[in-house]
Amino acid sequence: MRAVRFVALGDSLTAGVGDFTEDGPRGWAALLAPSLGAGTRFTNLAVSGAQTRDVLERQTPAALALRPDLAAVVVGVNDTLRHTFDIHAVAARLDQIYAACTREGATLLTACLPDPGAMLGLPSALAAPLARRQRAVNAVVHALSDRYGAVHLHACDGGWIADRALWSADRLHPGERGHRRLAVRFHALLAEAGHATGQPPCPEPEFPAPTRAASLLWLATAGTAWVARRCRDLLPQLLSLAAEELRHCAHGTGAELDATASAAVAAALAALPQRRPAPAPAGAAALTGLPPCAALPTPGPLDLGVGIG
Repeated sequence: MRAVRFVALGDSLTAGVGDFTEDGPRGWAALLAPSLGAGTRFTNLAVSGAQTRDVLERQTPAALALRPDLAAVVVGVNDTLRHTFDIHAVAARLDQIYAACTREGATLLTACLPDPGAMLGLPSALAAPLARRQRAVNAVVHALSDRYGAVHLHACDGGWIADRALWSADRLHPGERGHRRLAVRFHALLAEAGHATGQPPCPEPEFPAPTRAASLLWLATAGTAWVARRCRDLLPQLLSLAAEELRHCAHGTGAELDATASAAVAAALAALPQRRPAPAPAGAAALTGLPPCAALPTPGPLDLGVGIG
């Protein structure tokens, strides 16, 4: 039997930030790869900070050149953290990425993710706009995962978010234990769909958790630099969005913001070209557990609050 060719595309989550070894970042995809079967050939193309544009323009051509059997595409959080966020553009890029991978015969591996505002514990007026953006991205990922027969992981459940032992000092990336949790959950889905023949990844950490001193040092150096970059890019717009959030809350019209976001997602999905869907992997329908919003909708309201994660 030919060895599985597994390629991972995405941002810092898939690049392995938070799961640091002596050789550098490792991450859930690298932990998952050996469990797919003997001789699996794994290539990690993910880059910290990548947005959907980066994955489409840079990572996807490199991935297709490797002719993968399995392509993990987990991206979108960084798009929500930019002042240029546009759900129409995100949907169009993800559609092109998924279509390109499945057109070459690869099985897609996708995930919806928690919103960064909740992870960072921001005040509600600041967190709500980011949450709305992440729900929009998740709704698009749900819909397109269904469309292209992806093996899809819901990674937004409350237990996953609330367990701080799974997360690194920056509160945005999993630690080693969290990366291992992702790898185990992905393996279970892939095994049931017939795409993983090896033993599941070990859920227990190989390395001791960073000390409090090491975590504080990271936050004071790399963490501070990250916050500074995001402040320059996102903060002015986020403050404006927060002011709008507070105005709507004061007038009891907060539902209007959700309705506007829902309409934008529905319009973004409806505008996508009607490509011929790829055949779904065996067992995929039972595995994805996609909510009602996952089907490509006709123009109209889309409930972003249903079944995300």
